Amino acid sequence: MNFNFKEIATATMVLFAVIDIIGSIPIIISLREKSGHISSGKATIIAAIVMTVFLFVGEEILNLIGINVNEFAVAGAFILFFIAIEMILNITLFKQNDEAMDMATVFPIAFPIVAGPGSLTTLLSLRAEYSIENIIVAIVINVVIVYTVLKTSGKLSRLLGKSGIAIIEKIFGVILLAIAVKLFTSNIQELFT
Repeated sequence: MNFNFKEIATATMVLFAVIDIIGSIPIIISLREKSGHISSGKATIIAAIVMTVFLFVGEEILNLIGINVNEFAVAGAFILFFIAIEMILNITLFKQNDEAMDMATVFPIAFPIVAGPGSLTTLLSLRAEYSIENIIVAIVINVVIVYTVLKTSGKLSRLLGKSGIAIIEKIFGVILLAIAVKLFTSNIQELFT
């Protein structure tokens, strides 16, 4: 085992910035209102499994199906784009039926909000620089933070009220839209070079 505090701290901060779970609070609150319930534990475990598996076999999986990291990131940018449009324009593009009420836990919370193209691509980048055990510790730390935010989102909803949530949702919708555009433009350039 080659644990390195500096590598763990750096990988944790990079993943935290990319996952941006604090910035996703309005999305989580909105999804909780639409679906009625989000299983915080289930979403966290699914995201942790996806990130850990992707850390070990991500590039091989993408290569196997003939997709490179940039194409994967562009597809993820479209998903983030549509989530941002929902937030900004207050429309529903992702509809849920009664049988799929628990679906919000998996999509879009576990994927692509937590274990999205940005975090998965970041994991591949971190793997090239840091020891795997340090990256796994960083994933665990971020998963604990994600779980805490998901668990307390109901309290935050009551604290902010409907108008507060609406204002924050619009602001973060624009920020999410900007992230989607950045993810798209930076990766689309790589596809044509």
